[in-house]
Amino acid sequence: MRLPFEVTALIGLAFDPRAWKAWWKALRPASLVIALVSCGLGAALAWRDGRGDLVATVLVLVAGMVLQAGVNLVNDFFEFKSRRVDDKIAHLGMFGPERQLVEWFIFLSGLACFAAVVPAGLYLAWRSGWPFAALGAAGLIGGYAYTGEPLNYKRRGLGVPLVFFLMGMLLVAGSYYAVARALPARIVLISLPVSALVSLILLANELRDYEPDGRHGIRTLTVRIGYRTSVVLYLVLLASAYLGTGALGLAGIIPHPLLMCAAIPFAVPPTVLVFRAHERRQGIIPRVMLHHLVFGGLYTAAFLIPFTGGSA
Repeated sequence: MRLPFEVTALIGLAFDPRAWKAWWKALRPASLVIALVSCGLGAALAWRDGRGDLVATVLVLVAGMVLQAGVNLVNDFFEFKSRRVDDKIAHLGMFGPERQLVEWFIFLSGLACFAAVVPAGLYLAWRSGWPFAALGAAGLIGGYAYTGEPLNYKRRGLGVPLVFFLMGMLLVAGSYYAVARALPARIVLISLPVSALVSLILLANELRDYEPDGRHGIRTLTVRIGYRTSVVLYLVLLASAYLGTGALGLAGIIPHPLLMCAAIPFAVPPTVLVFRAHERRQGIIPRVMLHHLVFGGLYTAAFLIPFTGGSA
């Protein structure tokens, strides 16, 4: 039986290095730091509370990163289809029908990531109960809807506040629940500094793309409220992560809060870049990701270091 031409062409793309370069760019592997930090924190807190489970921990970490990979790939597809962004892979020389096939290749691989997460999600839901299934469904819908139609909350200016809940609080709390099969209220409080930095990452992305987004009519939060106001919001989010950590430390909820001070030098380079001109602002994302990784690593380690004073 002869396969349809479109299917044959898609299969052929798997052997085209240009297609994989486009796929890698759409994947945005550096951004997987977000899922790694949020899921890793939730799992570490479960172990801290004596509720650790190795299989559940591995599944949570892998599923979280695969889910975010799917979100990145699907979002890239919808961004290009909107015709409101510059062609990010024009240098690969893929145009017309060939380019459309590449976009569908990226989209279908994103859906494949979603499908790959389902078995792990079903196992964790069976193990932990229906509340985890509800959290997982919310994560899938929220990730798709970032640029997916008909919701597309990026162009509605809702990206920065919604990722605070979806990629911050929801991932931390959901990961803890999946491993520990319980969810104390303090876990939500502990997730707040990391959630602020997740929003910071998306805001940094909007600041980087402020000029082209404005030209293309993409109404992100930064385009809506203006660049200067967004810079103020950036500084507020950054300060709230550190001040929030200190406040939770004083309340005895977070051990070793001063440990996070070691991440401050990594916050300086991306913060300096937000005050630069557009063409000198393009390196902000890898720097803000590095800061997130360092802060998140130290934040998680604080709960794993033996602590004798107070409760955490």
